[in-house]
Amino acid sequence: MMRDDAPVADIPRTIPDKTRLLLYVRAGGRCEFDGCNEYLIEHHVTLNALNVGQVAHIVAFKIRGPRGDDPERPADINDPDNLMLLCHRCHTEIDNPETGAKFTRAILEGFKRDHEKVIFHLTDRKTQKRTTILELRSKIGGQVTSLPPAQVWDAVSPRYPDREWFVIDLSTFDDDSPEYYQLASHEIEARVQRLYDQRRPDTALDISVFGLAAMPLLMFLGSRLSNKGPVHLYQKHRGDTQDWTWKADGPPVEYGFTRRQIGTEREQVALVLSLSARLDLDRLPAAIDATYTVYELAVGSEEPSPLFLRRREDLATFQSAYHSAHAAILRDHGSVDAIDIFPAVPAPIAIACGFELFPKVSPVLRVWDHDRRQGGWVHALDIGIPR
Repeated sequence: MMRDDAPVADIPRTIPDKTRLLLYVRAGGRCEFDGCNEYLIEHHVTLNALNVGQVAHIVAFKIRGPRGDDPERPADINDPDNLMLLCHRCHTEIDNPETGAKFTRAILEGFKRDHEKVIFHLTDRKTQKRTTILELRSKIGGQVTSLPPAQVWDAVSPRYPDREWFVIDLSTFDDDSPEYYQLASHEIEARVQRLYDQRRPDTALDISVFGLAAMPLLMFLGSRLSNKGPVHLYQKHRGDTQDWTWKADGPPVEYGFTRRQIGTEREQVALVLSLSARLDLDRLPAAIDATYTVYELAVGSEEPSPLFLRRREDLATFQSAYHSAHAAILRDHGSVDAIDIFPAVPAPIAIACGFELFPKVSPVLRVWDHDRRQGGWVHALDIGIPR
């Protein structure tokens, strides 16, 4: 008669190598305890190759072990479906006599099933899609905001960031200097050129852009990015999740384009972007006088707000509306040399405004920035190539 603390008869305790290999592959080399995900084939500090994983039984090898008295014990106690790959701490937790009782067979099988489903999904790809992270970093309100790596990984999924990020750091520039925009735009231009120069000649860069800077500099950055490879723009969501991942829910954003003032000179045109805030046309600089025709591109179905841009599709809709606005201006005013632009927009829309320009075809953008320290709008820089 078998004792109640005996293992299943005729099955050795040693896990076969093939079974162990299968388990590691299914688990992706990571701890399968829900919420842990520790990488188990390198040391967490030195990063040296090291196998620290432990193979744990869901239904214990011995009948008196954790969950070992399950009425439907597996015929093969070492079957891969009854094994989990765990780190030492999680293995101790599920087998601890004081705490292990709450980790039932059903719960652990759920941990294993969910973890292995994610690993299969992430690895079920024909090719690995990589993207270069381009971060524009500057002082906002006197402070420099860091970009958390975990948020970047989540935002660009299912693509994979290159190991090295490409950072354009403007945080050391004096943003009170009269030469700030000129110096900062020169730094952006030089750094973006270096980014493209270092790529392989036979490949087009896939670039994911995360930018926090003044509107004119974000527009300038966009104008220097090439459309010969994919460019993905991301938004910092400040209202709820405080991350950079585009949302999947929410009503679509509509945009409206209107003519707010008819000027006396056909070639004098201004475009106001009232998206993050409603801009008061009466407070535009004195240079935008009665000779100017003033247009406004605004959110059409809600009040302007810094939180309105949630979905990637709403950015694409803006890009379409922006093109339509430029087309309408050129239709009504002919071949104007420049458009004075006043932006109150989220960062990715500012970048898109520069990115969507056509060199030597689109009018130059004469970009203004609202600077409270100087009491209103100031001309920051010009973007584009005169036709």
